Amino acid sequence: MTFRFLPWRTAVAIFFFAVNAGLRASENVAHAPFAEWADVAEHGQLIARLTYQESEAYYFWAGHTRYQVDWHQNGEHYGIDINQGYLTLQYGLNSRWTADLTVGYTTAGWRFFSNFSTNGTSQSTEGLMDTSFGFRYQIFKEGEMGPDWAPTLTFRAGAVVPGSFDQHFPFAPGNTSTAIEPELLARKHFGWEGFGAYADGLFRWNHTAANDQYIVSIGLFQKIKRWELDAGYQHLGSINGDEIHYDPETRFIDYPRAPRENRDSIEAGFSYNFLKRKMKAGFFTRTVFDGVNTDKKFWLSAFFEMPFAVYKPSEEQ
Repeated sequence: MTFRFLPWRTAVAIFFFAVNAGLRASENVAHAPFAEWADVAEHGQLIARLTYQESEAYYFWAGHTRYQVDWHQNGEHYGIDINQGYLTLQYGLNSRWTADLTVGYTTAGWRFFSNFSTNGTSQSTEGLMDTSFGFRYQIFKEGEMGPDWAPTLTFRAGAVVPGSFDQHFPFAPGNTSTAIEPELLARKHFGWEGFGAYADGLFRWNHTAANDQYIVSIGLFQKIKRWELDAGYQHLGSINGDEIHYDPETRFIDYPRAPRENRDSIEAGFSYNFLKRKMKAGFFTRTVFDGVNTDKKFWLSAFFEMPFAVYKPSEEQ
């Protein structure tokens, strides 16, 4: 007997047992876009950045099959929505080493999967985001260190600590897994003035979830006076994990503890460097155009950054 022939009360019970027992989350560790972290902070400098992000998704993939997740109510459309804000701190330990820490708060909600008992009532979770921290070492700085052809090249050793949101919530905003992530970032000018390319690659060992992941970004940038324009491509892949199983007739979803999430995205943005106090503000977006065991997010992000001189060294070390 298949699920579609079960009595509706039994179907409801099985559905909510699955939600409470097995549903988890997707990747959502805060990360600087466009390989910005190839640059390091000055010795004794503290850089503080506030970022606000929101996303919406009206489709998701269970395995390789795409489904719509759009709830209509009072003339409005509701999908899978995330709103979050986070603070990133960077501190220059010396001219080559920088420490970074990112902490934030997130909320996620949807109406689509709750129709059996609540008829589209909003369901949500909120809490601290998955927190990341790390140390970066600048191997080369374009035009100053290394051979003439060398880009700005930086290695980062990072770690992730699980957030405090409900890890049992379907499509919760984070993997809720401790992790370590080595990363290599590069930026290089070539061609005409202000034009160049960036690359960013990391591997994440998810200790708790055990669905190890890698993220690769490549793209181009153009600097025009105090402006920078960026555009590129990002791929997230999972080395292991389980499939999402979904029945479109009953809206029964079985979301595993460690989904094998894969996604391809286009990213773009711009930023402006203020003359006063070297402040910086920017906007960037990322949209998923293909995926496996993930949702089709469209992200909008804005940030404001300000540096502070915490320590002034007597001489460069």
